[in-house]
Amino acid sequence: QVQLVESGGGLVQPGGSLRLSCAASGSIFSIAAMGWYRQAPGKQRELVAAITSGGSTNYADSVKGRFTISRDNAKRTVYLQMNSLKPEDTAVYYCNADIRPSTGTIRLLNYWGQGTQVTVSS
Repeated sequence: QVQLVESGGGLVQPGGSLRLSCAASGSIFSIAAMGWYRQAPGKQRELVAAITSGGSTNYADSVKGRFTISRDNAKRTVYLQMNSLKPEDTAVYYCNADIRPSTGTIRLLNYWGQGTQVTVSS
């Protein structure tokens, strides 16, 4: 069984920084794209940043220049470094990954983490 477990959320003041981590575990053959989404109260879930297995990245316009996504393939972990945080960054942040399990299928399956709360407030 494959799981994504996020950590690193919390309360931070405007202008501050946080680093989110998401580790994949279980019976994994390979991991393709990984990414971070967020959902604020009353809003739809939106893509924040994504990274391919080769390291290519893309970002939402609202976070470009402030957030950096990276991954450690050996640790099966994706990170989101968030700097210059704003109150509008407040949301539940979800990790997402396309993973080929070790058994049962050769297809990539899409997985979500449970989410971690990020609150930016003074």
